[in-house]
Order: sequence, then structure tokens, then C-alpha cells
Amino acid sequence: MQLDPKEIFTAFMVLFAVIDIIGNIPIIIDLRKKAGHIQSEKASLIAGVIMVVFLFVGQSLLSLIGIDVNSFAVAGAFILFFIALEMILGITLYKDDEEGSITASVFPLAFPLIAGPGSLTTLLSLRAEFQTQNIIIAIIINVIFIYLVLKTSARIERFIGKNGISIIRKVFGVILLAIAVKLFATNIKAMLI
Repeated sequence: MQLDPKEIFTAFMVLFAVIDIIGNIPIIIDLRKKAGHIQSEKASLIAGVIMVVFLFVGQSLLSLIGIDVNSFAVAGAFILFFIALEMILGITLYKDDEEGSITASVFPLAFPLIAGPGSLTTLLSLRAEFQTQNIIIAIIINVIFIYLVLKTSARIERFIGKNGISIIRKVFGVILLAIAVKLFATNIKAMLI
């Protein structure tokens, strides 16, 4: 077992950029308003478990059900696209019949927002380059950051204010839309080649 701080740091930074938990603060605040409360521990833990499990069985699982990584990423791009539309236009496309924070903690927060197609496909790419134990440590560090942001999102909202949140929400909506389009374009091109 070879722990490499450079590999851990690189894997952490790549995952941190893809997960973009800081950029997702407006979505988290919006989900908290809809659900009333988000179970930060549960959402972080579920996202971490999904990522670790996918690291080991992702490629095999997708192959088993006849889905390639590119198709998986394209499906994820659609989900991100609709979340971005909600943020930019101020409309609600996703409606949940069940009231409560358990559903909000799992969907769409833990999956697909945190442990989404972007982070899951990134994990498959990292596995080809880095040692598995280094990637797992990078996932754990990311989960700690995710937990801290989820726990303090209400304080962040108070600090920024209602208008600030509205502006940030629209800006990050456009960024999320751009990520969705890029994810779609890159993977649809790979599927067609």
C-alpha cells in the first residue's frame, strides 16, 4: 500500500473542482427551503459511499447493464441542464410528492449533485492513473468539505443575503448550464466516433 501525498492532492483537487460544492451553495440553500431541513451527515455519507462503491464497481456495473461511460455522462448532463434551468429561470421542474428532508438529502443532493455523473466518470478516469487508496483518501477529504459546506449553508445564506443569493444562484445556474452543455458535447462526440 503506497500512500502518495501528491496523488492524493491531485485526485482531491480534480474531484473538488468537478463536485464544485462551493458553486452548489445556491442549490443547497434552495433545497433546504423546499425540504425545510437537509440532513448534512446523511447527504455527505451517502455521496461518499456512492463514490467509493462506484470507484470499485462502476465500469463493471455500467458494462453489465450495457451502458458505456459516455451514455452515463450524457444522461447526467440532462439532469444538470434541468437543475440549471430551475436556477436561471426561477421555476420548479423537479417536484417531489414526499415531503421531508430524507428524500432531499439523497435526491437530488447526494445524487446526482454531489456524486453525479461528472464526479463518477472522473473517478473512473482517476482510477486509470492513480492508486486506489489515494483516490479513496481524496474522496474522504472531499466528503469532509461537503459536510462543512452543507452544515454552514444557512450561515452563508445569512451572510450573503437574499439578493446576493438570487444573483449567485443565476450566475451559478449559467455556469452549471455551461458544464452540462460541455459534458453533453464531449460525451455525445465520443459516442458518435
